[in-house]
Amino acid sequence: MRERTLTILKPDTVARRNVGAIISRLEQEGFEIIGAKRLQLTEEQAKAFYAVHRERPFYRSLVEFMTSGPVWVMALERDNAVEHLRRVMGATDSAKAEKGTIRAQFGTNIERNAIHGSDSPENARQEVAFFFSAAELV
Repeated sequence: MRERTLTILKPDTVARRNVGAIISRLEQEGFEIIGAKRLQLTEEQAKAFYAVHRERPFYRSLVEFMTSGPVWVMALERDNAVEHLRRVMGATDSAKAEKGTIRAQFGTNIERNAIHGSDSPENARQEVAFFFSAAELV
């Protein structure tokens, strides 16, 4: 079943000039990029996007990290997009991510882990809508 998901190539990915390599990997995995933007998240945007983690001890440092430099946000589409992206990304902690995953290859730790991906189809719909209007998805 075709579905959509959201990914964010995080500030560490942009700073280390790994955007192209990760996009290439996503395309090789069968993802179609239906929307993409390079932007600098404001503190308000980062707080709103990660509001689900508001009570977690890492929330403040996550917001600081995600606003520390430009990011690429992309809406992706393919069969079983959410599940497939989660598998391709690897474990949240790059040090524990399986060899060959994006986080194992491009991340450095649990926070600077190169990439975000939606964790459910429901969250994917909300996350795509957070960054893209329907007219921006082609």
